[in-house]
Amino acid sequence: MPANENLAQLSKAGVAVWLDDLSRDRIRSGNLQSLVDEYSVVGVTTNPSIFAAAISASDSYDDQLHALAVRKVSVEEALRTVTASDVRDACDLLAPVAARTGRDGRVSLEVAPGLAHHTDATAAEAAHLWWLVDRPNLIIKIPATDAGLPSITTTIAAGISVNVTLIFSLERYRAVMDAYLAGLEQRLAENPEASFDGIESVASFFVSRVDTEIDKRLDAAGADPSLKGKAGVANARLAYQAYEEVFSSDRWKALEAKGAIPQRPLWASTGVKNPDYSDTMYISELIAPDTVNTMPEKTLHAYADHGEAGTPVQSAYEDAEKVMQAIADAGVDLDDVFRVLEEEGVQKFVDSWDELTGSVKEQLEDKK
Repeated sequence: MPANENLAQLSKAGVAVWLDDLSRDRIRSGNLQSLVDEYSVVGVTTNPSIFAAAISASDSYDDQLHALAVRKVSVEEALRTVTASDVRDACDLLAPVAARTGRDGRVSLEVAPGLAHHTDATAAEAAHLWWLVDRPNLIIKIPATDAGLPSITTTIAAGISVNVTLIFSLERYRAVMDAYLAGLEQRLAENPEASFDGIESVASFFVSRVDTEIDKRLDAAGADPSLKGKAGVANARLAYQAYEEVFSSDRWKALEAKGAIPQRPLWASTGVKNPDYSDTMYISELIAPDTVNTMPEKTLHAYADHGEAGTPVQSAYEDAEKVMQAIADAGVDLDDVFRVLEEEGVQKFVDSWDELTGSVKEQLEDKK
């Protein structure tokens, strides 16, 4: 079947469409392949919540879990074996996309979120996951915590592709871009003949969670209701402005001359949480060249059905600044918003990881 026109136009505008979901059933049923063929999907992101739902809702994992139970492997080893298997199969399915595009066809796998505040352990696990999946179109998810930043540098320097997750503020986003450039520079410093071939990075800037938190605070402050639902898009637009600045700098041009490619902004958390808002707003209003938008399947289908391009990001920087200033003037402490969102984001991933661990443990015990 021909590709959906709305999503095809989105791709032509420079937005790489990634699916924010993965399961063994999705791979085996042909669903993921159909999304690639018909909905312009060129990448996949995963997280512990996605795998917890997949494993608990399907019997497709039974044979593998039984074999692992018979071998008496640890819960942690079983968890990594099962998730790596799905990611490896998805990488294989998307390998033709990777060959065609050179940049996409990527599948994300996250380091254990409990390591978010441990630099060396995060870098070590990133290297282990890269070895375990053993596919060039894998991309390792590392959180943008203070401890995560040097892990990003180390991992990029090792030639491993990185999806930096849980970015909420412009300040932290700039630090993430700096960590990426530092990783490329470190790779060259260690070996002036080193290649950047295959090294890809995206910076996952979260959107809808920003609106959820700021809307709550605007209500508490009795602020102008017209400010609600504006912060997520405005904040992301200013992030793209920062991206353009960094990746046109002399520092970047020196790396680009050696073959490096920019770290693309990725719009994450794009499923709309407030039913009063357009269900495609975090796609329509964030269309810009060299970006990635990772969507839940519900949001993907919504845009396929009735999505329309909104205001171009690059023409809306001044308005975005005014929105964020108005929100601050209304009494919202933006620094505190971003601090809370990062802390809650890490904790949500830890809770999901614990849920995933519990689900695998329970099934291992059942399969003995």
